[in-house]
Amino acid sequence: MKKETTSGKIKNFIITVTLSGLMLFGLQCYCGTNSLKFAQVSDVHYYTGANNTTYKMVAESPKLLDDAIEQINSVPDVSFVMFTGDLIDKPFEKELSAFLPHTEKLKYPWYFAFGNHDTMFGGYLTPRVYMDMVNKYNKNYKFEKSFYAFTPQKGYRVIVLDSIIRDRLTSEGRLGKEQLAWLDNELANSKKDTVLIFMHVPVLEPFNSPNHRLEDADKVEEIINKYKNPIAIFQGHYHSAKITQKGNVLYVSCPALVSYPNAFRMITVTNYRTKTVFNIENKETNLKNVQKLAKLLVFGSSIYTGTEKDQNNTITIKK
Repeated sequence: MKKETTSGKIKNFIITVTLSGLMLFGLQCYCGTNSLKFAQVSDVHYYTGANNTTYKMVAESPKLLDDAIEQINSVPDVSFVMFTGDLIDKPFEKELSAFLPHTEKLKYPWYFAFGNHDTMFGGYLTPRVYMDMVNKYNKNYKFEKSFYAFTPQKGYRVIVLDSIIRDRLTSEGRLGKEQLAWLDNELANSKKDTVLIFMHVPVLEPFNSPNHRLEDADKVEEIINKYKNPIAIFQGHYHSAKITQKGNVLYVSCPALVSYPNAFRMITVTNYRTKTVFNIENKETNLKNVQKLAKLLVFGSSIYTGTEKDQNNTITIKK
């Protein structure tokens, strides 16, 4: 048997190290190195009354909420749950006091963005009172303002906006100068991150509804379009499923839990070296009798369900 020379050993060592490096590079390129999983639940419209109103199954809202929580708890490794507004149907302390004990069943941290049904003009349930009540049940929620940001894990930045108008009765939304400047600053400091923005009133409407629009949506888009890192905006308010990509920005409108199709979202985001992949799933209620009745109460159910691509989709944004 021929004995291996010293130079041969060195050559084999170099080849082995090179191949190992190439394999590691390949894994970094094609395998998910940093994934984040979360749930988006919107428009619960929790109500303690016994009757449904218009197209909302508010009388069934406690059962629908518990069903969503049970489904979310069955999913492993969820980083957090985000409620994108209208946690309650009427801005009364007794409604929020009835809603909050249900959240204790969640085994994952939860956060929320304000909806127009949560606080409104002339109501006792101000943002401060609302946030103080939430904090008694949710020790993760320690923010001083109704808009806030946090880092769930390295490579991701979560921004939660307050799009509610409180100086008049309206279903329209607005961020205003202070919040727009704050948003711009947050994005400027998060250029290397995948940014996840949560709000109630949408920047990009899933369908046309002049009485529900964000008044300064153009200014929000102007700020967001300055930045080229992956940005996803998760919206509620319209009770409709819609997914739209505009360059490096992804707009995701969530269906309502309280009205047809009585669904929520499960989202997995994976950061790769050269891209970010969003896997968006639509999760319907297991309460099929409630869902069937809810469908009878809406006009044009496809407006709310969207297309199949609006319900379940995988979107890739290049870095």
